[in-house]
Amino acid sequence: MRTELLANDAQGLDTAADLLAAGQLVAMPTETVYGLAGDARSAAAVARIYEAKGRPSFNPLIVHLPDLEPARRIADFHADALILADAFWPGALTMVLPLRPDAGVASLVTAGLDTIAIRIPAHPAARALLRRFGGPLAAPSANPSGRVSATSAAHVIAGLDGRIAAVLDAGPCEVGVESTIVGWLPDGRPALLRPGGIPAEHLEAALGRPLAHPQLDPSAPNAPGQLTSHYAPGAPVRLDAEGPEGDEIFVGFGREGDLTLSATGDLVEAAARLFDVLHQADALGRPIAFAPVPDHGLGAAINDRLRRAAAPR
Repeated sequence: MRTELLANDAQGLDTAADLLAAGQLVAMPTETVYGLAGDARSAAAVARIYEAKGRPSFNPLIVHLPDLEPARRIADFHADALILADAFWPGALTMVLPLRPDAGVASLVTAGLDTIAIRIPAHPAARALLRRFGGPLAAPSANPSGRVSATSAAHVIAGLDGRIAAVLDAGPCEVGVESTIVGWLPDGRPALLRPGGIPAEHLEAALGRPLAHPQLDPSAPNAPGQLTSHYAPGAPVRLDAEGPEGDEIFVGFGREGDLTLSATGDLVEAAARLFDVLHQADALGRPIAFAPVPDHGLGAAINDRLRRAAAPR
């Protein structure tokens, strides 16, 4: 794949929107860092984001939207969230909010959680692209996993050339660090989940109360920028199974099963289907057996999640 460098003009924005609509990936500028954008409604597009980044595990991704109205169709906004949205959106704030049942985003975006991370960026090019595209864009930082975040188109090309369709070049990012992430604890207290482009003190002033600073569990974070959460079905999980035993549900890879990650052995398809298959299998209330999945590329991320699902608990 040749990565195309697009100018920040009407033609470049139209081309970027067309590529995104076709399921391709486009790096877009925001005021914080460049984001690697894909259609948040398409499980295959989201899987390609992980593939392009070489992301080792499936973390929740931030979904970008042009304004509050479409954001409210995806997440439930309580009073605190509306206060922060009014004060800091568009801007460098991400909020983790309850996912609406009819949100229509791919389960891979939320890593199987019932919350979603949402941001309305302030960058004019990002907002123009979001409006042209007409849907939610999942967009982690546009750099290989573990590398420094990209704050220019040149940074994106240096790390992802040949892995993505295009970069929308709007010059260097103004803020240069990722967004601040805020969530809410079960008791309703607002919590700082990741420091970033908006100081915590500004958020506290808007809310009129302090932010909690929870000790985050690295095995089960609830926001981007943390290690992966585990999705643990209620039933026992057996890995590297050649077939079902007893009343197990057999999940195939490279062949059909009761449920199937990918009958053709396509790792992108398997990643796109992983969380939906886990939920479907869990709903059947029987032990689950997964066929072997190669442990390279996206297979490493799939196996990481499956090992967590199968861990003793």
